[in-house]
Amino acid sequence: MKYLSQRVALPYFAAALLLFAGQIIFGLLAGYQYIDGTFLFPELPFSTVRMVHTNLLIVWLLMAFMGAAYFIVPQEAQTELYSPRLALATFWVFFLAGALTILGYLFIPYSHLAAITGNAMLPTMGRGYLEQPLPTKIGIVLGALSLLFNITMTLAKGRKTSLNIILVGSLWGLALLFLPAFYFPVDTVKASYSWWWVVHGWVEGDWELILSALLGFILIRTTGIDREVVEKWMYVIVSMTLVTGILGIGHHYYFIGAPAYWIWIGSIFSALEPVPFIMLIVFALGILFKRRHQHPNRAATLWSMGTPIMAFLGAGLWGFMITLAPVQRLAHGSNMTAAHGHLAFFGAYAMVALAIISYAMPYLRGREANSLKAQRWEMTGFWVMALSMLGIALSLTGAGLVTIFLQRSGSSPMSFMDVQDQARIFFILREGFGFGFLGGLVCYLISFAIPGAYSFDQETRQALES
Repeated sequence: MKYLSQRVALPYFAAALLLFAGQIIFGLLAGYQYIDGTFLFPELPFSTVRMVHTNLLIVWLLMAFMGAAYFIVPQEAQTELYSPRLALATFWVFFLAGALTILGYLFIPYSHLAAITGNAMLPTMGRGYLEQPLPTKIGIVLGALSLLFNITMTLAKGRKTSLNIILVGSLWGLALLFLPAFYFPVDTVKASYSWWWVVHGWVEGDWELILSALLGFILIRTTGIDREVVEKWMYVIVSMTLVTGILGIGHHYYFIGAPAYWIWIGSIFSALEPVPFIMLIVFALGILFKRRHQHPNRAATLWSMGTPIMAFLGAGLWGFMITLAPVQRLAHGSNMTAAHGHLAFFGAYAMVALAIISYAMPYLRGREANSLKAQRWEMTGFWVMALSMLGIALSLTGAGLVTIFLQRSGSSPMSFMDVQDQARIFFILREGFGFGFLGGLVCYLISFAIPGAYSFDQETRQALES
């Protein structure tokens, strides 16, 4: 390893995987409560389980992105990280704050948690994905500022590549787009605007830039392709993402009291949002076919090639299915939305996070790749997780269609609970695929823990090169 300060990424990656496992466990609990609504009630109601599930998603992805930044920026800048000690201090503050927040959700009634954390002074709690108490939100901002100071100073003193500039710039955007979370007016329309700017300003705009940067870095390292080729593609993808992502947020404005012209703006530009993901697929496959060598870390290559495909399916195809205004009128808030959300988050962001971890973990231990046995475990985890998530998305799509046909489009709509009973089989299937996904994650984790995982022996090299 050329830059020792890159090792500060290790605790971020380890914590990300730990929190990812926790997210899946709480997802399984929430999924079972769709089947049996009395499960763990009242000790652990669905509202709490869902909140922990979604907040763990946000925290572990942020952890992975921060670790990726500390790993990539020094490598690209060809210099040591500005302050490794600051990076480690930021990790512990961020991790402990996140852990205490989750414990607060689990053991303190939410209304009481709001009362003791200053929500009356500056109301910010209660909106989905932004349920964090005020001290946690302030901690997120301080952690982001610490990260940005560290990597910006590193970039300033080192080589300035297009990839590094896009990555650092998108992380600045991530921090700035979180600021509307502190704006929670009494006016519900304005509150909805600020909520969408954070939630989908992240996932439909800024995070896609992070995705492009991480994917570009891995492809450069694993294929040996000329940097200029990758960077040209990245600029085109970033441009399309910004245009479609920012205006495409308008398809969330249909139901919040916004002007009617957002129906057209939101429909048109959100319908174009699959284009950047199609470009990502073309970009990744083109790079793969032009590669100059076969990198020994085949598992990381598999994750990097699977990411744009799954991202297109979840964010592109499933997103397009429900984005146009006439369809949104029927599908909004149904399990069609949940199907899109699950597949999009996994395909676009979880997979690229797992890809950079897959590439970085052996590198941080002075190896090109894990052993062949370890990579087989990891690639098994890839296929099991990917197929299970497709099963989850299809199951939730089926449940959403039941709601649309039986409750929202007929002349004699059924009651909500009767519709839930009719969709029960899809929730059972979703839970089964959820356990399959957990099994795939276990395979992924085992690949880093089995004896000899980091011993890249001659037999492994020969097998990979063959």
